[in-house]
Order: sequence, then structure tokens, then C-alpha cells
Amino acid sequence: MKVLLAGYNLDHDLIREIETMHPELQTLTPETISAAYARISRSPLAVDELRRAARQEVEKARQSNRNIVFDMGHSSIAEHAVFNIDLLGVSRLVVEEIERARLCSFTEKSQRYVLFQDDFVVPLELKGTACEDRFTATVREQYALYHELYEKLRDYVFETHAKLARDPAKQGLLEGWAKEDARYIIAQATETQLGMTLNARNLELMLKRLAASSLEEARELGRRLHEVAVEVTPSLIRYATPTAFDLETRPLLANLAAQSIAEWGKKKWDDKPRAIAKKGNVVLYDATPEADDRLIATLLFTSSGHPMEKCLNVAALMDPAEKEALIRGSFHAITAHDAPMREFEASELCFELTVSASCFAQLKRHRIATIHVQPYYPALGVTIPPAVAAVNMTGRFREVIARTEETYEQIKQVAPEAAPYILTNAHRRRVSLKINAREMYHIARLRADAHAQWDIRETTDRMLALARRIMPLTMMLATGKDAFSPLYEQHFPKDGTTAP
Repeated sequence: MKVLLAGYNLDHDLIREIETMHPELQTLTPETISAAYARISRSPLAVDELRRAARQEVEKARQSNRNIVFDMGHSSIAEHAVFNIDLLGVSRLVVEEIERARLCSFTEKSQRYVLFQDDFVVPLELKGTACEDRFTATVREQYALYHELYEKLRDYVFETHAKLARDPAKQGLLEGWAKEDARYIIAQATETQLGMTLNARNLELMLKRLAASSLEEARELGRRLHEVAVEVTPSLIRYATPTAFDLETRPLLANLAAQSIAEWGKKKWDDKPRAIAKKGNVVLYDATPEADDRLIATLLFTSSGHPMEKCLNVAALMDPAEKEALIRGSFHAITAHDAPMREFEASELCFELTVSASCFAQLKRHRIATIHVQPYYPALGVTIPPAVAAVNMTGRFREVIARTEETYEQIKQVAPEAAPYILTNAHRRRVSLKINAREMYHIARLRADAHAQWDIRETTDRMLALARRIMPLTMMLATGKDAFSPLYEQHFPKDGTTAP
């Protein structure tokens, strides 16, 4: 056995320094890795020899990439070229478009931990229009209240948690609580920055998506991303423009959906509730039938040599005690840092959530889930942090929200695609979230934990309550990290007795 380090990411400024010191070097590109790995399946040479050959003939390596990735269609070869990209001065609204990408990594400047200044993007769609001044004035009013709220909330948090406030190491935590509630009044136009890591294949997909966006900021970002990437890897990115499918399908569906709903609105349709269960802003509208049995059958399948049909039949015939014993067995020795077994992915839950932009900003990080969203709608109302009421600022908050929504309506008349920029982190949208039971555990560990932000914690607690109704055995240990140990001891007592 031999294990070799083929490469790793370096800071681009350092690479530029090396290029300046050694202008004869032509091999500082990830394309050689892609070209070498592309040849693994058809060459008798060792991998390190293939890499050496690719470095010696960079242009030949690039041509090989073009042939294999574009002519032969083996796009996975482009996944071996990886980029680290800084994004600065982008709006929070466009960040949501960027972070739709599932197989990329993002670290974003957080409004929970950083006190933002009055930096915001003025949508290009509004430049030079009658709405530009109104937009700017509204955002500045939001920011004025943001800073006022932060000062009041900071004093309130320090007074409420006086014992923690006496510990200098905890003061940053308390200030963070004030920041995370004050941010509910600032707009989606707020400027932010993030670090992004992705491979060439996913970058190309992102470029197509950005190019098809209705927002000019997103399209401009796509153009700039394309420029920096093609400079380094010209052989791996070709299809960066949207197709007719990318540009035309969603508008067509919007028209068809409007027609269908309008037509059915004229008829007496069955308006019986379709949801399985509802709790506050969370609706469980679908789930795997006999979800516990599905998990049990999958555990039987992977732990025996029998076909799934037999395992499903056995699961249906087992008595409750046998079912619980098998699922308990799958939790043997699990800790708060262990993911449940992959078999838990066999059972699924479908939720509709009505959440604030602040809540969605955290929810969207769970990219293994299937997430579908509607636009932010002022008609859905706003989420106001309880602490805002505690410092007697609800009235001021609602006044700024009212003026924000007046500006939103004005912008809709001029540039409807740019109207969401002015909406705040308090404004809500509807989200369809499809997750399997294993991902529900992951969300619970992070978002139902005592250290989680209150808005997404409340939403997660409601999701868990509904999930337990559908699959009580499967959700046996689904909780936040802070509550995991006592829950585990409840189900698995140290004296070996069976938990009630």
C-alpha cells in the first residue's frame, strides 16, 4: 500500500508570488490533477507518474481535459479541480442564490456575531429610477433602528444575565444575542462577504444558474466568477451561459400554475385539510407510511442476507417490543457526535415552514435536504424577536416595517424583480422542506440545542414534535446536543433495565 499527497489548496497570493519569482513555471494549475486522474482508468502507469506527465505537458493536459470532459461527457473529471473564492460586497439576497448550490462549502460573515455598518447594495435595476432615493432612505432608516435596537438590546441582555455579564469571557456571547435580534430590521440588500470552496464542475453549474437569474447583481457576479476561474482553468469550464430550459421553464410554469389555480378556484373543490399535522408555523404535509416499519425493514435488510420484500413482511409482523429492540440496537453506544446509521434515510418527512429570512438563513445551510422556496411575501407578516417587545421597541419596529412595505410596493411597480432587496430579515417566506430521518437528527442536534438561535430552535422543536407522532421509535433520540445525554440515559439506563 502507498498513500501519496497529490496536492492541497494554497492561498492565491502565494501562488502569484511563486509565479513572479519563477515566470518559467506553467504548472501552477489544478488542470494537471484533473488530466492525470482522467487517465487512471485507461493507463497502466502509477498515479504519481500520470501526474508527473501532466505537469510536463500542460497544454496536452488541457486538451485531454477538453476531450474527456466536454467531448466524451465525463464531467466528474472537473471535480478534481478545486477553487477557494472570496466574495465581497454581495447582498444577502444574492447570497441565498449562491448558497443554493448543494455540493459547495460556504462560510459567511454572520449577522449574529458581527455588528454590521450601513453598507448595502443598491440594485442596478433601481439606478437612475424614481425609486432609488426612496430605496436608499428606507434602508438608512432600517439601519438607524438597527443600531438603536442593538444598544437597547445589549443593555437589556446584560441586565437580564447579570451573572454571565460579570465574566469577561461571556460578554461577547451576550453582545451576540443583542446583535442577532437587532438584525431582524435590516434589509436583504445588506452587504456581506463569504468564502466559497467548490470544484470546477459545480462552479460551471453555478455560473449557469447565476446567468439565468432575474437579478442583475447575480448575473454580474456570474460574469466575474467566470473571469477569475477561466484564467486558472481554461480547459474545465465551457458551458457558463443559460440554456432555453434555464431561462424559460420557470416563467412557463408560473403561468401554467396561475391558470390552473384560477380555473380550480371557479369550481367546488375538496378543501379538506391535506396536512398530516400542524404546529404553529410548521405543517407536516407528507411522510413515509409506516415509517418505523420502513426503518426496521431496512435494518433487517442490511443486517441479513434476505431480500427487501421479506424484510418488509417481517417488519410488519413483528410485535412492538421486537420493533423497539431492533431500533434500540441501532443506537448501541451512539453519542451526541455520532450520526445515526444510514438506514435512517429510508424514512422521509415533508414539511411546509413559514419562516423569517433570519430563520431561513440558517435552514438553507442544510443542503442535503430538498428545499423549495417561495419569494418573501409581506402578506405573510414579520417575525419580531421577543426581546424587542421587552425593550418597548415593538411600535418603532412596526413603523419601520410599514414604511419598508410601502417602499416595496413602489419598487414592484418599477422593477418587481428588485423589490425583495428592501424586505427585512423579519419578513417571511414559505419553504417546502423534504428530509429523511437521518437529516432530521442532524438538524435537531444543531438547531434544537440550547445554544441555537431562538427562531430556528422554535421551528425545529415543532418539526420534532410532529415527526415523533409519525415515527416515534425512529425519533427516539432526536434532540439537541445539550439534551442528548439525559435522553440517552433515559432510554438506555446504566443498570441495564428497559426504559419505560
